Amino acid sequence: MRKWILGLILCLLPFMGQNVAAEEVKYVALTFDDGPSGHYTTELLDGLKARGIKASFFLCGYRIEQFPNLTRRIAEEGHEIGTHSDAHRFFNEMSPTEICEDLSRSVEKLQSITGHRPALLRPPGGIYDMQVLRNTACADLPVILWSVDPDDWCCSNSETIAKRVTDRAKNGDVILMHDMSESSVKAAFKIIDRLQAKGFRFVTVSELAALSNTELHGGKAYSRFPMEE
Repeated sequence: MRKWILGLILCLLPFMGQNVAAEEVKYVALTFDDGPSGHYTTELLDGLKARGIKASFFLCGYRIEQFPNLTRRIAEEGHEIGTHSDAHRFFNEMSPTEICEDLSRSVEKLQSITGHRPALLRPPGGIYDMQVLRNTACADLPVILWSVDPDDWCCSNSETIAKRVTDRAKNGDVILMHDMSESSVKAAFKIIDRLQAKGFRFVTVSELAALSNTELHGGKAYSRFPMEE
């Protein structure tokens, strides 16, 4: 009897392991706004590379001008790049013409530096008017918002920032962060290490959309990508 039970367990073990692994794997997208910022973005890229992580960066045109080599590095290392406007002005404070001109400049700068047009748009502050955006140069870009916001831009404690994310993160979430301070960069590494220990995998926004069988369309906004349980 014991031999029979042991044999049964040994037969089931491979399948049990596969089921547990499948249940434990969860996906999130780590995104960074407002850069590139020089030293902090460099430190962030080094840490992401060491961990084998790909993220999504929403870059500002005026900072792309300041750090063209860093912008190029982000693209060359396989991270996803979207536009975060040119001047980082809130769209609700701008006329439709101003928005169109701003976005045109940001798209042209990204294409000039990286050789590719941005695939995604994140409006500054997440403020947008879809009807206005449809009349701009970025009318074909999906608007990417977020579902987890640790307010890292106004918090200087990396542990607090990291805990806000790790306590809330769920399968399919888009995490908003900024590569503009030492605390944010350190928090990002803590978030990656801790969520990976919980079975999370980090992917780009577009990869997360594909994993959830979501087709990204221009003129539509997305804040997270629910996965089938």
